[in-house]
Amino acid sequence: MQRKWWTLIAVSVATFMLLLDITVVNVALPSIRKDLGASFTDLQWVFDAYALSLAALVLTAGSLADRLGRRRAFTAGLVIFSSASLLCALAPNPAFLNISRAVQGVGGAVMFAVSLALVAQEFPPGRERGTAMGIYGATIGMAVAVGPLIGGAVTSSLGWRWIFYLNVPIGVAALVVTYLRLAESRDPNATRIDWAGVAAFSSSLFLLVLALVRGNTEGWGSTLIVSLFAGAAVLLAVFALIEHRVPEPMLPLRLFRRHAFTGVQLAAFAVSSSLFALFLYLTLYLQNYLGLSPFAAGVRYLPITVLSFLVAPVAGALLSRVPARVMLCVGLIAVGTGMLLMGDIKPDDTWTGLLAGFLVGGAGVGLINPVIADVAVSVVPKEQSGMAAGINDTFRQVGIAVGIAVWGAIFVGRGSHKIRELAAGTPTAAGARPRELIEAASSGSLPQALAALPEPARSAASAAARAGFLDGLNTVLLLGGLVSLAGAALALWLVRENEIDRPEA
Repeated sequence: MQRKWWTLIAVSVATFMLLLDITVVNVALPSIRKDLGASFTDLQWVFDAYALSLAALVLTAGSLADRLGRRRAFTAGLVIFSSASLLCALAPNPAFLNISRAVQGVGGAVMFAVSLALVAQEFPPGRERGTAMGIYGATIGMAVAVGPLIGGAVTSSLGWRWIFYLNVPIGVAALVVTYLRLAESRDPNATRIDWAGVAAFSSSLFLLVLALVRGNTEGWGSTLIVSLFAGAAVLLAVFALIEHRVPEPMLPLRLFRRHAFTGVQLAAFAVSSSLFALFLYLTLYLQNYLGLSPFAAGVRYLPITVLSFLVAPVAGALLSRVPARVMLCVGLIAVGTGMLLMGDIKPDDTWTGLLAGFLVGGAGVGLINPVIADVAVSVVPKEQSGMAAGINDTFRQVGIAVGIAVWGAIFVGRGSHKIRELAAGTPTAAGARPRELIEAASSGSLPQALAALPEPARSAASAAARAGFLDGLNTVLLLGGLVSLAGAALALWLVRENEIDRPEA
């Protein structure tokens, strides 16, 4: 087999593994909560600790790879990721698990930053690269969609810890292929690392997500939350200033003068912050509201799996024939429409109420992933492909991290308001009780929360909590759909073919 295909296999396996760990955890959350005694906030951090590390370090990882060697960096990422997966599997409490997830994200950042660059160096622009990107895009779509199914099967049969144990042998196999078959490459013009930019960006992102996660608990007007938002804004401004002045910035702002470059980053952010971030809350609905088992919940995601897997190769084949902006726009419209179709859940609905949205959204995911992957590295010179891939991955992970935090804040806030409205004049509406009930309904601990109420109030409180859950979920699905539709409009406006590196006919 040719080296380029070994490269694609190694990259696809590693990408599948690291993205799987974003979605595979979804259906294991109730089991993690029961085993480790995790709160709703702990469950959010299971995702955000991982996504934040990815988002904060993927740019630096891309720059390091361009300087030190992309195969060497990819190997280091595999080692870190696999080792941290073992620590996740051995976690005795939520704090240990979330710290291990953060370390796992460091390894994932390195692999993710290098993956597209490794593929781009082996496949020249044109039909061949389109095929490779179609396979890569199918890998992304399948990892995101099939994660709940795999997580459900493993959690139901072996326990949630095995979703992390399984990464170890897969990581070892990918290491062997990387060492034996992949070629080394680097950017001959790469210089020093922008450590000041890394510190400012990662700190700003952490403060923003922390403020969003803690806002409902502390109060949005509290000194702590206002300070966190202010600190995040100041650090983001400092980051922009650093990037404008340093000779070799981690995020060259001049690249955003290219409309196509800006457009593809916004498209990646839109799909990640909408559908991908909302998988968490859809899984909570399937398991904690409808009462499905982990495996049964995972099976319900099969429509997304099948559609994204079937459409992605077709999208890859169309890359050289259909304008990228059209494909991005149509795909994001499909994703947005899918969420709008999901976002009218009634109390007596079954999971089939989500089916139409799953089908339409899955087709949209399959359509846009190969396009984003291709355009991200085709709008910059080849020697900067590592940096370009890192920037694109940053926008993806920032979308997931911020999306989970934003939707969580809106979900809890809206659900609490609904409970307070329905239970007005009763103990259920007093103080922080509405927020505690909506978080309990979300994390699967509603019976314990109801036990703290007087016996006569429990039935009404249970009904109010379930109504609040649905109100919050429908709201975030609606808003997520609007975010995706906004991304479609921006992609259509900004992405232009004359800025994308295409082979001459």
